[in-house]
Amino acid sequence: MAQIHKVIRTLKLQVKKFKIPWVSASEVNSPYKILISCILSLRTKDAVTRNASQKLFAIADEPQKMVGIPEERLKQLIYPVGFYRNKTRQIIALNKRLIDEFSGAVPDTQEELLSFKGVGRKTANLVLGLGFGIPAICVDTHVHRIANRLGWIRTKIPLETEMALMKIIPKARWIELNTILVSFGQNVCVPVSPFCSKCKVNKYCKKVGIVKHR
Repeated sequence: MAQIHKVIRTLKLQVKKFKIPWVSASEVNSPYKILISCILSLRTKDAVTRNASQKLFAIADEPQKMVGIPEERLKQLIYPVGFYRNKTRQIIALNKRLIDEFSGAVPDTQEELLSFKGVGRKTANLVLGLGFGIPAICVDTHVHRIANRLGWIRTKIPLETEMALMKIIPKARWIELNTILVSFGQNVCVPVSPFCSKCKVNKYCKKVGIVKHR
């Protein structure tokens, strides 16, 4: 565990020079913005998510304002995020339910967050961690890939990864782990031909599954 702690500290320093993921940015400063940004980010590049979120939040940054946006206008605001038509309908339904059942506030439990259509564990855990400061490990494709590549764990699906990481990652690091590994995964430890020569934790990495690297 001491080595894992050292790796996380080292990566945290390395990724400081990179642009952090949009959902971790200071502008995304509320559970609500994190929730909506996560929905927009699915199957969408971070730069596109950032642009769409900024346009949307400039007009509506709370459920009461969001439900007042006509559906066609909402589509225009979030375009060209992936599946923007489906996401438009999802955002409308989510905001109506937030108002009707939660007085317009985003719930702070995983169970309640997962009860919303289209909200999975990744989104729920990001909202809990970044939005409410409640320790949770958000596992996306980067976290899953890098944790296995480093040799920390051997898992096949994100849920297994989350459960395994909870056993070996210090709880104080749970919230920041996603931001660190996503930044690292986008810039250094990319899916194909990672930049191992630029990696500050190269000597600690078991390079599991790596066929070619740079």
